[in-house]
Amino acid sequence: MARLAQTHGLTDVQQEILSTVRDFVDKEIIPVATELEHRDEYPQQIVDGLKELGVFGLMIPEEYGGLGESLLTYALCVEEIARGWMSVSGIINTHFIVAYMLKQHGTQEQKEYFLPRMAAGETRGAFSMSEPGLGSDVSAITSKAVQDGDEYVLNGQKMWLTNGGTSTLVAVLVRSDEGHPEGTAPHKSMTTFLVEKEPGFGEVRPGLTIPGKIEKMGYKGVDTTELIMDGLRIPANRVLGGVTGRGFYQMMDGVEVGRVNVAARGCGVAQRAFELGVQYAQQRHTFGKPIAQHQAIQFKLAEMATKVEAAHAMMVNAARKKDSGERNDLEAGMAKYLASEYCKEVVEDAFRIHGGYGFSKEYEIERLYREAPMLLIGEGTAEIQKMIIGRRLLEEYRFQG
Repeated sequence: MARLAQTHGLTDVQQEILSTVRDFVDKEIIPVATELEHRDEYPQQIVDGLKELGVFGLMIPEEYGGLGESLLTYALCVEEIARGWMSVSGIINTHFIVAYMLKQHGTQEQKEYFLPRMAAGETRGAFSMSEPGLGSDVSAITSKAVQDGDEYVLNGQKMWLTNGGTSTLVAVLVRSDEGHPEGTAPHKSMTTFLVEKEPGFGEVRPGLTIPGKIEKMGYKGVDTTELIMDGLRIPANRVLGGVTGRGFYQMMDGVEVGRVNVAARGCGVAQRAFELGVQYAQQRHTFGKPIAQHQAIQFKLAEMATKVEAAHAMMVNAARKKDSGERNDLEAGMAKYLASEYCKEVVEDAFRIHGGYGFSKEYEIERLYREAPMLLIGEGTAEIQKMIIGRRLLEEYRFQG
């Protein structure tokens, strides 16, 4: 099948990696995704296969046992994986945000300890910012760390933790007011802690409880949980970067990677929705001919394909900007905003093309229709992206009057 969203200028290595991942998706993910999703079953066999392919070490430097690839390579792999089943891309996303934060901000000891295990897929990462009462207002975090000798004692409740049960390392953002004068801006008195734990639910280490999976409309298979800290003791050498007060900036740097990832997921889901729509339109007959021959359907397919291309181009641009070392919050915000909105629209158009059958669980588009809305809120809502975009535009186009 001819494919949309081709990426020009890739190296032979990048093309080989993408071809390998695409074959894996077609053979190992797409045939079983809907069945596993309906059972809300963790895709252990798929995850093991990705581990064997080295995907968990894709962006981790070679000196720590990874492949040392770029964010662009990773984003294109995510796009392919999300085309097969978006939940699987979620499993690796939080892992890579934590690996990226360690690579960029960790102490040498932290890098040497964690990154080789993460590259091998033995240590699996998750990160935690959100809380039950704050949503996108990260400055309102109430979870707190208090120093006690060579340790910190953490208390509080976190929410919407992807891979909360299956992960063994969680980067947790909390307030750490000690050492910061009264009146310090909230974002300057936050710290990221590297919390190791056992996989599973219940009390996974003293003072740390993962209550269980949150039941969701879509995005099933992957475990989304709460995280409750009650007297959780963490040694001081597990402060990311070794210095308190830098957590907000570390997390925002990681979230930029996450926004590129969410954009890539939107591109992948939209591609799959287009594939399903264009296939069904050529198989379904009405009024004596395939519905693909009706002009109304052709217009819809044209709009869908154009949106897939546009979203892909913006996602690639945001990834390349981050890889260049330049600030990319504007590009990442735009890509995440456009890709998630277009994904929702392309999926809905494919759903409409399927007619009544789109409402049946026998058809894959039903699953995509429930998955797409998560992208509208993951890594910041559309409104948050617009705030970021608007502020950056005013910086760039400041009126000199």
